[in-house]
Amino acid sequence: MNYDKLMEEQIKNIKEGEELFLHACCAPCSSAVLERIANHFKVTIFYYNPNINEEKEYKKRVNELNKFINKFQTKYKITIIEGKYEPEKFNLIAKGLENEKERGSRCYKCYKLRLEETAKLAEELGYKYFCTTLTLSPHKNANWLNEIGEELEKNYNTTYLYSDFKKKNGYKRSIELSKEYNLYRQDYCGCIYSKNNKNI
Repeated sequence: MNYDKLMEEQIKNIKEGEELFLHACCAPCSSAVLERIANHFKVTIFYYNPNINEEKEYKKRVNELNKFINKFQTKYKITIIEGKYEPEKFNLIAKGLENEKERGSRCYKCYKLRLEETAKLAEELGYKYFCTTLTLSPHKNANWLNEIGEELEKNYNTTYLYSDFKKKNGYKRSIELSKEYNLYRQDYCGCIYSKNNKNI
């Protein structure tokens, strides 16, 4: 499935300036995503990542995200909502999967945890669309993320915006923008397991 093409078709059919609730993991991934879509949508970023193993790191990433969006110029003003730091929720879904390899079933559950909270809040706040920056990373399973988003769309009154942001050199562009804006680029996804494996 070409999720990038599906997204482009969706964008063609939206009302200009439609509101999008965008789950974001960090500033570097958000940079290239926002460059691509923030002139089509009025974006509200939802920073919600209970997988991050230390609150200090959680705060460091959200502060970097705020720094970036305050400097980054787009047609529509970008706003941000910081979610609660809830590592206990990640620990609950990871229970019994501690020895799973990265990119396995523990990661799938983590994707679902973060996307479901995004869809739930998008519905509560009245956003027509929701999406995630996670598909930008070549280390994330875009098929899983889009399948989860599609399934959540059936349960919540909000529409999932398909994506595969790594397409069209998205990941490469995120590296370039990170250098341009002097962004902190962490070398692991967030959880203690990814930190031990040093995978993004």
